[in-house]
Amino acid sequence: MGRANKVVLAYSGGVDTSVCIPYLKEEWGVKEVITLAADLGQGDELGPIKEKALTSGAAVSLVVDGKESFVTDYAFPAIKANALYENRYPLSTALARPLIAKMLVDAAAEYEADAVAHGCTGKGNDQVRFDVSIAALDPSIKVLAPAREWGMGREETISYGERFGIPTPVKKSSPYSIDRNLLGRSIEAGPLEDPMTEPLEEVFAMTKAIADTPDEPEYVEIGFEKGVPVSLNGKALAPVALIEELNEIVGKHGYGRIDMIENRVVGIKSREIYEAPALLVLVHAHRDLESLTLTADVTQYKRGLEDTYSHLIYQGLWYSPLKDALDAFIDQTQERVSGVVRVKLFKGNATIVGRRSDKSIYSPDLATYSSDDQFDHKAAEGFIYVWGLPTRVWSEKTRNG
Repeated sequence: MGRANKVVLAYSGGVDTSVCIPYLKEEWGVKEVITLAADLGQGDELGPIKEKALTSGAAVSLVVDGKESFVTDYAFPAIKANALYENRYPLSTALARPLIAKMLVDAAAEYEADAVAHGCTGKGNDQVRFDVSIAALDPSIKVLAPAREWGMGREETISYGERFGIPTPVKKSSPYSIDRNLLGRSIEAGPLEDPMTEPLEEVFAMTKAIADTPDEPEYVEIGFEKGVPVSLNGKALAPVALIEELNEIVGKHGYGRIDMIENRVVGIKSREIYEAPALLVLVHAHRDLESLTLTADVTQYKRGLEDTYSHLIYQGLWYSPLKDALDAFIDQTQERVSGVVRVKLFKGNATIVGRRSDKSIYSPDLATYSSDDQFDHKAAEGFIYVWGLPTRVWSEKTRNG
């Protein structure tokens, strides 16, 4: 007896997700498999995907354009939260998962499917993100994960697929596992599993090698409105166009590479290489603009919440009560975060060299050391006495026993 009659499968066009189609039908008795490929800016990778799914046995092959929602509904909230997992990774891959989960659930409702499926293995983060997100969006729907259960290695998986007309990959298989979308690329496995092995230049596609970058710096001015990036060099841009153009500008100067040992949700450490030129610059520029427009206590309190926020995204808890509550706090803080940040790009560096805002609470009259100084220096003595009083009393009492 099958686990489901009609299934919507998250489909990438790779070996594993292609083999999932006959496997679901032959081994688990699924009558109809509908594939869903999310277009999140992978580029030419999506070209033949529709035909490949149908050839592999899918009843319906969907390709859904989610680029605008990806940027507006997922990337922009993460930028407002300055979300950096373990203070380094801007979650370019992780942010795609809750959107794909939503697409699966929406398609299942539209096609009256009783289950959704994905091709994740039992070692990665994505299985957690998909399963938890789907359960949050529709707790009644079944989630099938064939690759987590079938126990086949890569060669066995290819052989299984050949039995059902799925062609063997023509070119020699890359040793790397690569995920790409509009926000960035993640590269893992193969030689990179040795933490001492330097990644070869061949693994990068969005960022130039330092030797190939321009010999003159380039400046880019990023405009924000209420925490959301809206312009580059004074030119207003739609969300997707802004990310695409900034990726090009920043990647040309070799900025946006991350090489880290990462703590996965399932408890193992993983060596990951990321490229996220635009997203990384936007997070740092946004954080800098906050320093100009938010009070000290709000800025400092928000830092702790940002760490929590990044963990929620990484751990698959985008659709959770805590995430919703943090969004409410963060959105309130962003009312004043409007202005322009100037970034200097040169030889793998993105250095913030200027910022301005109509909402700025920086006061030159108070900050200056010139004769224009408006700060009351006499007030400092009394302030210091009161501020240091607890320490003074503590010292007196401890010294006197």
